Amino acid sequence: MTSLLLACLAFAIPPAVVFVGNLRAYRRLPEAPQDFPAVSVLIPARNEERAIGWAVESILANAGGPIEVVVLDDDSDDATADVVRAIAARDDRVRLISGEGPPPGWCGKQRACWLLAQEARHDLFVFLDADVILKPDALSRMGRFMDESGVDLASGIPRQVTGSLMERLLIPLIHFVMLGFLSIVSMRRTQLPSLSAGCGQLFVARREGYFQAGGHAAIRESLHDGIKLPRAFRAAGLRNDLFDATDVATCRMYRNAGEVWHGLAKNAGEALASPGLIVPMSIILLMGQVAPFALAVAAASSWPRPWTGLELGALGVAVAAAWAPRMIGVRRFRQSLAGALLHPVGVALLVAIQWYSFARKILGRPSRWKGRGYAASSKAEPLVEPR
Repeated sequence: MTSLLLACLAFAIPPAVVFVGNLRAYRRLPEAPQDFPAVSVLIPARNEERAIGWAVESILANAGGPIEVVVLDDDSDDATADVVRAIAARDDRVRLISGEGPPPGWCGKQRACWLLAQEARHDLFVFLDADVILKPDALSRMGRFMDESGVDLASGIPRQVTGSLMERLLIPLIHFVMLGFLSIVSMRRTQLPSLSAGCGQLFVARREGYFQAGGHAAIRESLHDGIKLPRAFRAAGLRNDLFDATDVATCRMYRNAGEVWHGLAKNAGEALASPGLIVPMSIILLMGQVAPFALAVAAASSWPRPWTGLELGALGVAVAAAWAPRMIGVRRFRQSLAGALLHPVGVALLVAIQWYSFARKILGRPSRWKGRGYAASSKAEPLVEPR
């Protein structure tokens, strides 16, 4: 029992320490004058009729600088294009372009973003997912951050709006994984591509740096731009950074358990479910974030024997370390308290999703998202699927 407790402590404490240390480095965006440099806001959209109108209107509410909003309708079979077209008819800052789906060797989102960049007229690009809503001061604050930091690419995690239990259990783990396992201070001190990360929901890029790095064309096969795009910039000798977007943007990624499961599984193979990471990360997550709570249940029932005071103290430290980042996230990032209280359940589900994704890749099953399948191979080639 003692060795198991020591393992729990060894795996629970480091992520908590890194997470707390990152809170100062993961800064909120600075306040800024209302005026801002010219910005091209670029939105890839496929079957986003329920969200795209709110997203575009929120961008247009950012008064104070030249804005253009360019939406690429990626061969949607819903009313996405009609919603954008109606807004463009009354506001000439909005443009709609049409896509016909990605060619072989391209992920749909990366192709759409690359085409959008070709259409952009301004020197500051803001890539947004179609379900991201900006606050009225978001563009000015992001523009000031880019000026002060001098980086070529920056990213932030919007406040994650969650409804269903599955969303509350799993979506807040985006913050936990990024801030618990990546030192932002180390990221800023080195140009190593492996020490970089971002959130695919929100990227800000300088035109010159974007094209120098190859932009989304450099990661054309990827299903996970949040990891791959910052690494492409670093590989080109450019700098990237992170900021806290909690108070400038909101996003509801998914709306039910099925969307959460398949949405997280589609890009897991390039993150925690990659062949080199899935075993060690599963051990780290289960031993550090799940096992302490299982042992607490055992201790409460005095199984398999009464626990000593030293063992109970060590177990308390392990449980507190596992819980601390999630409880901090409830306040700092406005996350679900219920999801935080059920943290070990969420982590266990996250590990299950990683193994589900890994098994599908081994079996040659395609990842599926929004009516498209992507071959489980080194090339993310789109497969034809019935609509």
